[in-house]
Amino acid sequence: MKDEEIKEETLKEPAENSEETKTAEPSEEKSEETKKEEPSKEEQLEAKVAELNDRLLRNLAEFDNYRKRTTAEKAAMYSAGAADAAEKLLPVLDNFERALSSEQDKENSLYKGVEMIFKQMNEAFKAIGITEIEAEGKPFDPNVHNAVIHIEDESLGENTVSQVLQKGYKINDKVIRPAMVQVAN
Repeated sequence: MKDEEIKEETLKEPAENSEETKTAEPSEEKSEETKKEEPSKEEQLEAKVAELNDRLLRNLAEFDNYRKRTTAEKAAMYSAGAADAAEKLLPVLDNFERALSSEQDKENSLYKGVEMIFKQMNEAFKAIGITEIEAEGKPFDPNVHNAVIHIEDESLGENTVSQVLQKGYKINDKVIRPAMVQVAN
């Protein structure tokens, strides 16, 4: 029985193949019709030029975005580096200021030398964009002030900074160290 089934299958296969060849002929006719619908060489070239122009414009836009992003990152890195360096140098500046305020003899050459160094450090800080936070007599702002003492004082308005205990500094709009202040309630 198996032999008969195999023979029948082999007989059917050529018949199927002949049907395929018959159907292949109409598909050749269809392919000739599609050839007529295919774009001409000129249209293909125009499409390729349009595609390449689009890719070029996208690459130019991507490069421009990259350039802007790296410029912004570079500025942020500079600002962060300057803030980090200033944060480490602020205690030195504070010590110079304390030394100047404790000396009674302002004609002493040591006092004058310390004063010159203090002024030079302040100028260097200003040159790189580091400025002192205005505090005394200003309304208390928790973003730039650190209140350590609260007092009752009728002569000052409510939440007004009455005294600066330690100066605060900022670079551009970023606070490096908040001002340590006394606030009147």
